[in-house]
Amino acid sequence: MRTRSNRRNTSDNQDLDVFPSFTDLMSNAFMIMSFLLLLALFQSLELNRRLQSATPIVIDEKSGNFKFQSGSAQLNSDFQKYLNNSIIPQIKTIVKDRNIDFIQVIGHTDGQVLGLSGNLDQNLEKVAKNQLKVTQLKAGSNADLALMRALAVVQELQSNPDLKNVKFRAYSAAQLYLPSGQLAPLNRQADETRRRIEIRFIPPAQNQ
Repeated sequence: MRTRSNRRNTSDNQDLDVFPSFTDLMSNAFMIMSFLLLLALFQSLELNRRLQSATPIVIDEKSGNFKFQSGSAQLNSDFQKYLNNSIIPQIKTIVKDRNIDFIQVIGHTDGQVLGLSGNLDQNLEKVAKNQLKVTQLKAGSNADLALMRALAVVQELQSNPDLKNVKFRAYSAAQLYLPSGQLAPLNRQADETRRRIEIRFIPPAQNQ
């Protein structure tokens, strides 16, 4: 016959057997929570990366990849090929890899005075809507010319079917800024180092 002491010891041992199961349960719960926290961290890092601005693409005349005729915004065949074979693949990769609200295309000129009579006031909206070609515009100033060149690049980029859903905005910086971003000094001489097109990728948080 089992004594009362033996029954008490058996009961105590059964109570002690609960603790390993409880410990295993807590260990599994901790592992699950740690996994979920790591997953949330990785998702947050990925979201932050996608929202970061991509490195701008700068196409300058001194590189030899394009050259506009003086006072003109017409793209020559070499520049069109360069846009289609080099620039558009870069844009497609960035748009796929990042959250992009729109793409800025900014035209920059040097400080040479044009002294011409322009017609942008009459036709600019039609060009922006692709109802007219940029070549039908006449620049009256460097501000006009820089905008025309940006629009010419935008029209070429938008002609690619893979970019049809991408929003582009053309801007003119005229002769105001050096490639360093500093305000340019007064200089009326021809300077190919200042003539360029900048393509900037604007994430949703910066769409102003």
